[in-house]
Amino acid sequence: MFKKKLIWHLYPAFLIIGIAVLLAVSLYSAHIFHLFYYSQTANDLRVRANLVEPQVRSLIKSGSFSEVDDICKSFGKKVNTRITVILPDGRVIGDSDEDPAVMKDHSDRPEFRNALNEGSGESIRFSSTVDKNMMYLAIPAKENEKIIAVIRTSIPTSLIDRELSKFYGSVFAAGIIIAVCAAIVSLFVSRKLTQPIENMKETARQFASGDFSHRLALPDATELSELANALNEMAQQLKSRIETITEDKSRLHAILTSMIEGVLAVDAEGCVITINKAGMDFLDIGQEQVIGRNVEEVIRNTEIQQFVQNTLRGAGISDLAGVFVINDNERYFQLHGTSLTDSKGQKSGAVIVLNDITQMHRLEQIRSDFVANVSHELKTPITSIKGFVETLQEGSLDDPQEAKRFLEIIARHTDRLNAIVDDLLSLSRLEEDRENRRLFFEYSYLKPVLTSAVKLSKIKAEKKNITVELICDDNIAVNINSVLIEQAVFNLIDNAVKYSGDNNNIKITAQKQDKEVLISVSDNGCGIESRHLSRIFERFYVVDKGRSRKLGGTGLGLSIVKHISQVHGGSITVESRLNEGSTFTIHLPE
Repeated sequence: MFKKKLIWHLYPAFLIIGIAVLLAVSLYSAHIFHLFYYSQTANDLRVRANLVEPQVRSLIKSGSFSEVDDICKSFGKKVNTRITVILPDGRVIGDSDEDPAVMKDHSDRPEFRNALNEGSGESIRFSSTVDKNMMYLAIPAKENEKIIAVIRTSIPTSLIDRELSKFYGSVFAAGIIIAVCAAIVSLFVSRKLTQPIENMKETARQFASGDFSHRLALPDATELSELANALNEMAQQLKSRIETITEDKSRLHAILTSMIEGVLAVDAEGCVITINKAGMDFLDIGQEQVIGRNVEEVIRNTEIQQFVQNTLRGAGISDLAGVFVINDNERYFQLHGTSLTDSKGQKSGAVIVLNDITQMHRLEQIRSDFVANVSHELKTPITSIKGFVETLQEGSLDDPQEAKRFLEIIARHTDRLNAIVDDLLSLSRLEEDRENRRLFFEYSYLKPVLTSAVKLSKIKAEKKNITVELICDDNIAVNINSVLIEQAVFNLIDNAVKYSGDNNNIKITAQKQDKEVLISVSDNGCGIESRHLSRIFERFYVVDKGRSRKLGGTGLGLSIVKHISQVHGGSITVESRLNEGSTFTIHLPE
């Protein structure tokens, strides 16, 4: 794009402004003079009408209409004005320019009607009588407060236009002279301002690029000299402040980025000033622009919105903790809010710190459930054992058959206690070995491991006439601890056998999919309600406690499978429908 010199920006602007002002003043003056001249003309016509009115009033009353016409003609020639006398019924009885007898009825003339109705009438219109544009003014002639006639005076508008044209010509000539003078002055002022401003522009460009070392020479003009001096001082201050701001911003960004707590800052209007990545993750805010938007648009939770508003309205510190639903997900937050004030003590915003303690809250709940469950699971067999021992001590030993039955029950409960202790020890060893990295992994073929787990469960499956089918390619290999994977698959098969009816089928499949090896155990058993699926891998969590104890379950088998999956860097998932069966899948990284 073609760039013009500064003078050709300033000079046309000055010139256009000067001409525009001159034109506006000229047009306004012409308009005011036009209104003034027409007003003065109307006043002159009114004075002439008032002079005629006393002379014709008595003649009209006496009916001497021919004398009225004579007065109109005589007076009209003297004042160079057309004078017309009209009766209230519209009949013309006197006119300075025409014979009243041949003139038409004037009752439809606007100035005549206004004079009758409003006490005065004025109009500018074309006259068919004299074939000219005329300016009319009419006043009523009264006798004892009764209108006996209307006196109308008028002059051709051409006379008015002629006088106005003379004035407009004078204004135009003066405007041309003033415009030429304005052009010369504008050029001089533009040249005077060009060079210092050009220097300042260059220096400002250097300031904008970050070079604050350059300094302006001081021009001769006081104002420009002060401006140049102010720019020099500004450069020094900007350099110092930008360095400070950059350091503070970098430090603040580093702090906010490294914080695991979410930080949200809003201004006094509730609009977001800043929010760190942790805060965006906690509140499930996408990558769209959030700075400057109202907190109600950004956060999809009314409780947090209300907390922010309460912090803005309040003073000091406020706290809130609880479960908050963020986009249909429950999160447990601890909110800490502090209102901000400016240098004048006025409220300027608020800072909200969010601690996501969802995992801590969930772990605390699991710990509480675990303590309650383990206490219950251990106390039940111990209570039973103690009860049957006391029964034997009280005399049941004398009955060998009864004593044998009691001892068998005691043995069953003892086996259950032993199974619980073994499973707890297994979990403890898994956690300890994972933490201390004692586990040994090797790249092994998977089929022999799965075949061994099937063989271990064969006896229980055959008792219920359940067929266990294994589908696994011989070449699938993965980095595993074979003993642990065998135990995990055995636990899944054992559960499938326990919770499946007789003459059923259990299917074990292994396959590679998306850089994972999937080991699935499917059955057609009783299935699990969807409300239990999220918790079945917790320790001692069982869907049907009575049925689980009857089948010999400890409530720790699936928890062991979960831990084995995790020490391999994988996970376990479940799909199940009530009365249709379940599919447990171990995901191992390939």
